[in-house]
Amino acid sequence: MNIGIICYPTYGGSGVVATELGKSMGAKGHKVHFISYDQPARLDFFAENLFYHEVNVSEYPLFKYPPYEIALSSKIVEIVKSADLDILHVHYAIPHAAAAVMAKYVLREEGVQIPIITTLHGTDITLVGKDATYGPVIHYSLNQSDGVTAVSESLKTDTKNIFQFEKEIRVIPNFVYFGRFQRQPKEHFKLAIAPNKERIVIHTSNFRKVKRVDDVLSVFRLIQQQLPARLLMVGDGPERVRLERECRNSNMCDKITFLGKQDAVEEILSVGDLFLMPSETESFGLAALEAMACQVPVISSNTGGLPEVNIDGVTGFTCDVGDVETMAKRGIEVLQSDEVLHKFKENAVNHAKTYDIDSVSPIYEAYYEEVIEKHLQTVV
Repeated sequence: MNIGIICYPTYGGSGVVATELGKSMGAKGHKVHFISYDQPARLDFFAENLFYHEVNVSEYPLFKYPPYEIALSSKIVEIVKSADLDILHVHYAIPHAAAAVMAKYVLREEGVQIPIITTLHGTDITLVGKDATYGPVIHYSLNQSDGVTAVSESLKTDTKNIFQFEKEIRVIPNFVYFGRFQRQPKEHFKLAIAPNKERIVIHTSNFRKVKRVDDVLSVFRLIQQQLPARLLMVGDGPERVRLERECRNSNMCDKITFLGKQDAVEEILSVGDLFLMPSETESFGLAALEAMACQVPVISSNTGGLPEVNIDGVTGFTCDVGDVETMAKRGIEVLQSDEVLHKFKENAVNHAKTYDIDSVSPIYEAYYEEVIEKHLQTVV
C-alpha cells in the first residue's frame, strides 16, 4: 500500500503514535508518506519506504493568521496524485481531518478517489471538540471520513456523547515500541541520582495545567516523608517556571530535579521505581504505557482511558483526580518493600507487552485494507 499519514510533528502522543505506526508500516514494505509542517520528532533517520513532505505556509500582510489548513489541503492533493496514495490516515481531528476532507473533494473533482481514516487521540474531542468554535467542523469531518478510530473505549464513548455520533468508531489502542522502550542497565546513572539508594519517582509531561503537575509535587512530598526518595521531572511547558520557583522555596529542592525535554526518555525511565500521572484527563496515557514497558509501576488518576492501561492493584494503582493523599499512600505501598516493588515491576512490563507495536500495527494494517475495500465498492 501507499499510505499518507498526516500528523503533528511534535513529541505529543498523537505525533509519536503516528510516526511509530508509519515506521512499522514502512518496515513491512508499505510506502509511507508523512505530511506535516515539520519533520516528525521520531522520524530522525533515513529509511527506504519512508518519505516526508513539508507543508509551507506563505505569509502575506493580508493574513492575520497564516492559512495552514488550506496549505495542508493543497499539499495533500499534490502528494495523493504524485505518490499515487491508496489511503490517508489523519491523526487528530483539527485541522488534519478537516484538511483531508477538503482535499478529498478537490481530488474528486479531478477524478481521483481516496479513502480517509481519522484517528482520535483525546483532546481533539474532549477539549477542542467541546469548543463551539470548532465543533461543527469536527463533526462534519468525522462523518465524511471513511473510517474512524479512537485510542480507548473511554474516548469512543466521549466522542459519541459529545457529537451524538452514530457511525462506527473502531477502538485501536496506542502502542509501545519495545525495541526502544525497555529497561536498560543504567545502574551508574541511578547511583549518581540516588547515591543512598533512595527510590526514584518520575513524572513526564508537557507541564500543562491538565497534567496537574502540582499534584505530582504534593504526592512526592508525602512519599518523601515516609521513605527516602528522589523526583525526576521530565519535560517542559507553561507550568515549569512556576513549579521550579516553588520548588526552590521549599525544603525539597535538593530532592527534585527538573530535566527538561529529553529525547532518550527510556534511559531515564530505566532508573525509575515509580511513575506519577495524576492528570485531570487522559484519553489513553501513552507516557504511562512507556513507563510500564521500562518496568516502572504507575500511580495515576482514574480518568478517561487510564484505567484501561494502568490496571488497579496490578500494574500500579488508580485514584480519584486530585486525591493526593491516596496517591501517596498507594505509592508508599508499592515502594516500601523490595519484594512488592519487584512484583509490580514484573506486572507492569508483562501488561505493557500486550500493547507491543508488533501486536497493534497488524490491526491497523487490516483496517486499512478493510476501508480501502469498502471504498472501492462504493466507487464502483
